[in-house]
Amino acid sequence: MRKIIHIDMDAFYASVELRARPHLKDQPVVIGSQRPRAVVVAASYVARQYGLHSAMPMHQAKKSCPHLIIIEPNFEHYRTVSTQIHSIFKQYTHLIEPIALDEAYLDVTTNLQNISSATEVAQHIQHDIYQQTQLTASAGVAPNKFLAKIASDWQKPNGLFVIKPAHVQQFIQDLPLSKIPGVGRVTQTKLEQLNLYKVSDLQHTDERTLIHHLGKYGSQLYLYGQGIDKRPVKAERVRQQISKEITFNQNFTLEECQPYWHALISKVWMQLQEKNLSASGVTLKLKEANFHVIQHSKLFTHPLLTLEAFEKAVYCVLDEIHFSQNIQFRLVGIGVYQLIDTNNLPQLKLW
Repeated sequence: MRKIIHIDMDAFYASVELRARPHLKDQPVVIGSQRPRAVVVAASYVARQYGLHSAMPMHQAKKSCPHLIIIEPNFEHYRTVSTQIHSIFKQYTHLIEPIALDEAYLDVTTNLQNISSATEVAQHIQHDIYQQTQLTASAGVAPNKFLAKIASDWQKPNGLFVIKPAHVQQFIQDLPLSKIPGVGRVTQTKLEQLNLYKVSDLQHTDERTLIHHLGKYGSQLYLYGQGIDKRPVKAERVRQQISKEITFNQNFTLEECQPYWHALISKVWMQLQEKNLSASGVTLKLKEANFHVIQHSKLFTHPLLTLEAFEKAVYCVLDEIHFSQNIQFRLVGIGVYQLIDTNNLPQLKLW
């Protein structure tokens, strides 16, 4: 039986900025730019009370909260703080799987401090993070990654929630399917059409039915329904590409897809910044209403080192695809490849 901890920093980007600006702690603060098509990168807990969230168009955020305070992101600083936090993790285990700058899985089945209780290890880590950074983290402790991820979100912020092996079945019975990682709005709608709302509903559903309606993910969802997740914590995660997709609840023309391109560009760019990577290649994916998939890629001469260059590259690739104005799409996506560690780049002319 494994002992897995999922650590999730509380409103990480906003908290780092507020640490340097304590006078703003009671104000609605978001991280993002003032660019015309900007979206919210992160929101403080006060800002979330106004319904603000990441990937929300900035103009909409300002409309919902006119006295909003916007701070430009500083990913270099966030990476520095993240490195400090990961140095704390390394005092307890070598099995660390970073998911983002503010999130990681830790396998502490056998830990470097010889602490028998995973709960105690999580408490030590939370304490160390606060003492060294003045930032809070929430932690989930469970026998697998799937449950640890859910547990870390259970008592945010600065929370600790433990799911013991003997209590797994009791915990998941009434768990809403929307809490399961990978169940977004579209998947949730499909599940509701099958009269599936809670994990206990999954337990009375045949695996083949889930696969028929959800494809490969249906098999994973079936296991989650039993509280099973065999994925190990992987200490090395080699990223060869990064991609983000949006599946619509209804079909849209290319013009109607426009706001979603901006959100995808921001999400992919944020992932690149978090990983300290730059990309030279861009791939666009569009799925038509009849499920026909269109993909087009372009490899650029130089890495795309600025958000403006990346945005320009995306629209350059889009312009190379010729569509009929009547075509409607059910999905759009952006991917990047030919990833390079930005620290290893020579001084290059920006594309």
